[in-house]
Amino acid sequence: MGPQPNIASAAFLIADPARAAMLMSLLDGHARPAGELAFAAGITPQTASSHLSKLLAGGLVMVETQGRHRYYRLGGPHVASALENLAAIGVTESMRRRPPSREAQRLQFARCCYDHLAGRIGVAVTHGLQERSFLLAADDKRFDVTPAGIEWFSHMGLEVAALKPNRRGLARQCLDWTEREYHLAGPLGVQLMSRLCAIGWLRRAESSRAIHVTQKGWIGLKEEFGIDTSLLAPVA
Repeated sequence: MGPQPNIASAAFLIADPARAAMLMSLLDGHARPAGELAFAAGITPQTASSHLSKLLAGGLVMVETQGRHRYYRLGGPHVASALENLAAIGVTESMRRRPPSREAQRLQFARCCYDHLAGRIGVAVTHGLQERSFLLAADDKRFDVTPAGIEWFSHMGLEVAALKPNRRGLARQCLDWTEREYHLAGPLGVQLMSRLCAIGWLRRAESSRAIHVTQKGWIGLKEEFGIDTSLLAPVA
């Protein structure tokens, strides 16, 4: 038998609540210093440093040095995908629970999943693309872009032919851990979110993964995706 992936090692690293909190705070794709990650996890800087050393050794994060400062980011999109998929495994509970915080509601509404759009808005946009036959669900959790889709993306200022597929294709189905449905990921998903931000429909929050929909964005989402904004009222 050939070498086997060390799943237990990665699972052990993610299983610690403090390490999991730091990893989740890096899901927006940004690099952050140890002190900021310690605050996100509610632990001391010394404890955070120990945890980050383990995550670094396990390949879950990477570090960038700028002068005397060290900044940590996820080890890659494969790590982000693993975290999102693990988050989606949770069993739905019937017991009464404390209502989610305002920030948790914002993340459920719209957030960046490492480098693409997720949450209710991300799922609704993907549904809109499928309903208009711009995307078709394909095997291996991929989306095929139809000729009509290529034309629509071009209309939005995004040339599909210019995008380079990765090993998982051009457009991927990513299971949304809050909505339990698929949203658009892969190079096409990355560029779509970037484009929607560039044209002023979406705006990334400065200190969290939350994505804000602008007034211009609500108009565009209704016109282009048929999203009923009354059913997707944002958190104030």
